[in-house]
Amino acid sequence: MRIAFITTVLNEEKNILLLLKSVASQSRRPDEIIIVDGGSKDNTVQIIENWISKIRSENFKNRIKILVKKGNRSLGRNEAISRAFNLPVIKITNCEIIACSDSGCILDKNWIRNITKPFKRKDVDVVAGYYKGLAKSVFEKSLLPYVLVMPDKVKADKFLPAARSMAFRKNIWEKAGSFPQALSSNEDFVFARKLKRIGAKVVFKKNAFVYFMPRENISEAFLMFFKFAKGDAEASILRPKVIFILIRYIILFWLLIYVYFFKLFFILETIFYILVVYILWSIWKNYRYVKDREAFLFLPLIQITSDVAVITGTSWGFLKGLWDTQKKR
Repeated sequence: MRIAFITTVLNEEKNILLLLKSVASQSRRPDEIIIVDGGSKDNTVQIIENWISKIRSENFKNRIKILVKKGNRSLGRNEAISRAFNLPVIKITNCEIIACSDSGCILDKNWIRNITKPFKRKDVDVVAGYYKGLAKSVFEKSLLPYVLVMPDKVKADKFLPAARSMAFRKNIWEKAGSFPQALSSNEDFVFARKLKRIGAKVVFKKNAFVYFMPRENISEAFLMFFKFAKGDAEASILRPKVIFILIRYIILFWLLIYVYFFKLFFILETIFYILVVYILWSIWKNYRYVKDREAFLFLPLIQITSDVAVITGTSWGFLKGLWDTQKKR
């Protein structure tokens, strides 16, 4: 069973070495490593090239390819997959496996061994690996429940593969129509939904995990939430959680209108109590993952920040979609 590891990078000079070193330290090394740079303006490519030049094993060094393909992650992943094994599409066989992760992650030393083990069964098309947060601060620890599926909430039969920890047969990638190149965010979620629609056999493997490094501050977190929401909207995806967020703030908006136009100032007191309950709820639901007094500040801050980012990102994505549709007419 031949395995190609692929990853895409863009301005990742701070993190890329952590990923590469974890690939090199695998208990089962991949047969091929393909790195696609999307047009980095920092030293990412140079760092990768320097790392490759220092590898002592010529056999391992010859397995590594670095490509430059300007564009988004979908474009880069599709380019990497199409180059894997240097075979035309008509010669793709079931034994060729693509393992995928992202910069900003560190692979567990047995990740490739564990995530490819289910492919010994011929009916398995995709393996969804897991991830663990690698938080360096209380803020980052507080952010993890908002960006990862926490262990107590994992449902193996419903767990969708994410690009930070997944593997699949090369032919199922072709059958699913590859990663959607029109999307720059949430492309792996759309790809996972495609896999489900075509009836791909997906297996969840919890011990195939990567360590995920969360954003370091609230502005980076806002941008991340915004991009996720915008990506969903561009793909015409409206998740139930997003609907509930929109409903909450629409109700708040209408209450404030009533206060302003009808001078019903007693409503302000109601809004205040609702806000207090909302803040307490944001602490209650996630404090068990943090268990630090600073979380009493960070959890409500992240909750409200994510709400605002989701509303603005979703609105921006749908408006952009409407604008693009009008331009095509």
